[in-house]
Amino acid sequence: MKTLRTIEEARAALPDGGVGLAPTMGALHAGHVALFEAARRDNEVVVASIFVNPAQFGAGEDFEHYPRDEEADAALAESAGVDFLFVPSVAEMYPDAFDTWVDVGSLSAGLEGEARPGHFRGVATVCLKLFNIVRPERVYFGQKDAQQAAVVERFVEDLNLELELRVVPTVRDRDGLAVSSRNAYLSAEERAAALALPEALRAGAGAHQRGADPRAAAQAILAAEPGLQPEYVELAKLDGRMYLLAAARAGRTRLIDNVVLEGDQQ
Repeated sequence: MKTLRTIEEARAALPDGGVGLAPTMGALHAGHVALFEAARRDNEVVVASIFVNPAQFGAGEDFEHYPRDEEADAALAESAGVDFLFVPSVAEMYPDAFDTWVDVGSLSAGLEGEARPGHFRGVATVCLKLFNIVRPERVYFGQKDAQQAAVVERFVEDLNLELELRVVPTVRDRDGLAVSSRNAYLSAEERAAALALPEALRAGAGAHQRGADPRAAAQAILAAEPGLQPEYVELAKLDGRMYLLAAARAGRTRLIDNVVLEGDQQ
């Protein structure tokens, strides 16, 4: 595996075709490995990017404290079949004169877009830059960030980009919690409380299958866990599927998760 740190290096090293890209912010885990493995099955060359993108963090969020361990990330990526690791600096991606941003309309307005103003502008902008630098045929995102994937899919279609977006099913730990880099922040007590989030989504999915209200079923589970502070539980249609999505805080750690209610499972 070769590590590339500049746009010039990436453009010189990467082929014009057969490339799959998995954009990440590092702190790699089993969810990222699932992206790399999917890309490995579909493509001749697999590229993973690691870039903690300041543009998608708001005031008071955890940009400075976001977990970073490039050595461990590189070892995991290589073992999962990644051919190239693209690890640009903030100055490389956002030089002093940078002043162009990608705004995606209604898909960015609610849910995470409402909770984190400006977040999806930062996501869309950095993803478009990565796509232009790496020139992938396929890009890979996780279902846990379903709204993010839908935002990217929207601008890929609207801007006529010649690439395919693939969404990989959420990977969960044995206790059911969706894997996330931010899970490392959780204490043992907070993690126990956080398990109410996937439990609530399962209850919501079960209610939907019975013809009952999935939001109410999920909200009842969350309300019964005093160690969890819910932010939202909502239904939304994304990428042709109906999702039940939720966000909550366990201590200072913000968690998101979702379940597909209608449409093909990923």
